[in-house]
Amino acid sequence: MQTSTSKRSRLWRWLGWTALSGFLALGLFALAWPSLLRALGGAWQPLIPAWHAGLSIRAQELLDQAYSGIDLTRRIDGHVHIAGIGTGGSGCRVNPNLRSPAHPVEFVRFQLYLSAAGVKNLERADEEFVARLDELAATTPRGVRLALLAFDAHYTEDGAIDHAATEFYVPNEYIWELAERNPERYLPVISVHPYRADARAEVARWGRAGVRMLKWLPNAMGIDPASPRCDDFYDEMAAWDMLLLTHTGEERAIEAAEDQELGNPLRLRRPLNRGVRVIAAHCASLGSNIDLDNPARGQVSSFDLFMRLMAEQRYEGRLFGELSGLTLMTRVGPALEQLLDAGHLHGRLVDGSDYPLPALNAAISLGQLVSGGFISPADREALAEIYRAHPLAFDLALKRCLRSPASGARFSPQAFEFLEL
Repeated sequence: MQTSTSKRSRLWRWLGWTALSGFLALGLFALAWPSLLRALGGAWQPLIPAWHAGLSIRAQELLDQAYSGIDLTRRIDGHVHIAGIGTGGSGCRVNPNLRSPAHPVEFVRFQLYLSAAGVKNLERADEEFVARLDELAATTPRGVRLALLAFDAHYTEDGAIDHAATEFYVPNEYIWELAERNPERYLPVISVHPYRADARAEVARWGRAGVRMLKWLPNAMGIDPASPRCDDFYDEMAAWDMLLLTHTGEERAIEAAEDQELGNPLRLRRPLNRGVRVIAAHCASLGSNIDLDNPARGQVSSFDLFMRLMAEQRYEGRLFGELSGLTLMTRVGPALEQLLDAGHLHGRLVDGSDYPLPALNAAISLGQLVSGGFISPADREALAEIYRAHPLAFDLALKRCLRSPASGARFSPQAFEFLEL
């Protein structure tokens, strides 16, 4: 029979080996993390002004084809994120959870986004984010203006900032300064939460300055687009003919678990009915929402609800879809195929990259697109070559290569020409 002393001794040895194994595992993970981050994160190759001159013949052909037929005077990437932690006086901030290993999911996600944006030194994070974007904008082959998105905080229904629910914040002033510094390359897009006490005045302030686009992500910001309390806000936007670029469908890139229903496309009827032009980001291509026209049906594909709105004649000229994110692994599927086949709607689509996501290795799978029949195996290698050199040029080249698996239909050039601002 074992003594209690012997049992305790074996227990302590087991705990010791367990602790040692844990420390060894952590050590190996720490050693492997930089390589893993590079593999899952962003493209780290240095850019040079003539990068496209070094492409293979096939890659150069795809790049030339990407711009074919597009009126380049209307070429705007309408969905480019700026983010930061406040270095260099930017005024940006992120939720502390994103910078804490005690919250591993948020921490790893933030590290991957920084990698995709070319940020290597946290003490200069905001400056490096912009420097990488400057480099991309300067080396785009045929030129493009990037719509830089501000991002307001999450507000409660009584108009108070909810810091705990705010994942990141990018002030309007910062976006304006970046665009003023380089107006040929950047277009400022403000973000104003409609529950703010000064919301209408803030829209008017930036309207007088010449801003013509405003960004929302209702699921993450706590905004109900169908709320009557937004009516005065919509009236102010309409007075300045300010476009509303708003996320539709499910949100996965940032925390929005409790408010996914706020991305319901049918909630956009309210701003549309008050004369606001609306761009439905991502064409609601992910998730499902309650069918507000017939609640008894329960959850319906968000994309189907978006297409229902697009079919309503009264919203022609006011409701538009946006292509950002449609080539990410989480969105490739039936919605993308239906949009390719809907040639009658291509004039009501606009393009956006959702940068830095197109530079995130873990978010893109050319193999998935080949197996799904959206691109040819012959184009895969050439597209990968463009991606390694210039993720924004890759985003356009990939979308111009897309074809419907059933019909072979492609997006028309008009889908890559932005709206009049």
